[in-house]
This record gives sequence, structure tokens and C-alpha cells, in this order.
Amino acid sequence: MPKDPADLLSDASVDAAVAALAERNRHHLASMTAAERADAILHWRDLALAVLTAATGAIGTIDSELHAGSADGPGRAVIVFEDAGGDDVNIHASFYPELEDLGDGQVAVTPAQAAALELLEEISGDPEEE
Repeated sequence: MPKDPADLLSDASVDAAVAALAERNRHHLASMTAAERADAILHWRDLALAVLTAATGAIGTIDSELHAGSADGPGRAVIVFEDAGGDDVNIHASFYPELEDLGDGQVAVTPAQAAALELLEEISGDPEEE
């Protein structure tokens, strides 16, 4: 068990998760072109970050005396910014509980999730509008 749940999001943890997915799917990987392999690795990295982010949140909830053993813990949104080479940055977001689509562009969210969605909307906005 990590001392700090955020350790699950370290480069070593994410790389290990991606390596495990690549090993598990090695028969598919072998038949792919170089471009397809690169896309698969990016996809698996997104999956690994989503799973490890959820695990990070679960550890925090389990460790919390307030919510230990409770299925009704707080809502959670985790945003990970990851260097993607050069000046590029990948942004990953995970929500617990999962966001609920209410239709007509409406989503049921907790206060933490609403704040995260607002932040994501702000940073993805058109720089020319600012």
C-alpha cells in the first residue's frame, strides 16, 4: 500500500500499468502497424490513468475515518496534467461517481465534479476569445 495515494499516479506506476496492458495484448500488438501500436499505447495510457485515478480516490476514501466502509463517500474529480513532449500537455479527467447524463446537455454532478468541469471548460476554451 502506498504511503500517499497520489503515488499510484507516478510515472513508474502508469508505465507499469501500460506495460501490463501491452503484455496482455501482445498478440494484437504484434499484428499492428507502427502507427496502430502508437495509438494503442496512447489508448492504454488513458485507460491506465483512469484506473489508477479511481484507485487513488478509493484509497483516499478507505483511509478516511469519515468515509471508511461507506459506499456513500464524497463525489470526486481528479484531473491529471501530463507532459506529452515539447510544449504539449495531455489532460485526463476521472469522475466518481460517474457523471450521469440527464439529457438536453445537462449532467448530474457533485460540487467537486462541477468545479472540475468548469476548470476543464476554462482551460479548453479558445485562446482568441480571452
